[in-house]
Amino acid sequence: MSDLPTPPEATRLTDRKRAAIVQAAIAEFRASGFEATSMDRVAATAGVSKRTVYNHFPSKDDLFLQILHELWDCSAAADAAPYRAGEPLRGQLVALLHQKIGLLRDPYFLDLARVAIAEAIHTPERARSMVARLSEKEEGGVAFLRAAQADGKLKAGDATFMANVLQGQLKTFAFWPQVALGQPALDAAQQAAVVETAVDMFLCYWGN
Repeated sequence: MSDLPTPPEATRLTDRKRAAIVQAAIAEFRASGFEATSMDRVAATAGVSKRTVYNHFPSKDDLFLQILHELWDCSAAADAAPYRAGEPLRGQLVALLHQKIGLLRDPYFLDLARVAIAEAIHTPERARSMVARLSEKEEGGVAFLRAAQADGKLKAGDATFMANVLQGQLKTFAFWPQVALGQPALDAAQQAAVVETAVDMFLCYWGN
């Protein structure tokens, strides 16, 4: 057996096939639901063999878990900016929420979210078990708020709860209506109004 490294072009082809499989799974899960979707159908939609699908993902559960991972990775990327001591907190929070609201407008993120939410509704035990496998990862917004607390800019409290309250206000206007009701994305003025109001309310309660 050869020990030569895999050629870069072969690696790129493998990555493209894997991405195509995930995209196909998202489309099929959205159209037919998790239970009604077969690996054969995913393979046909992706334009690959069933064997190729199983080489990447041994089961539909693994495919669904990959969707959750990608959903997490999208969200984590939107929380990449760290807290900066010495700079005004309000401006940092406004920037953080604008970054988050940008993610909530992304069509790929919304597709991932719709698949995950639909499966959580229909089979909550599967969703709970898979989300539990991701639970050790901490959202960047929580780390940001903890850093602001350590810097004396925010009152003491459960940073996870605080992050949920802050971001929940965004999702009320810029996520749930779009995901569940097909409403259009907010325009720039609406985004600014939601972000600034959410930040001001948050700081009014938790700011030092």
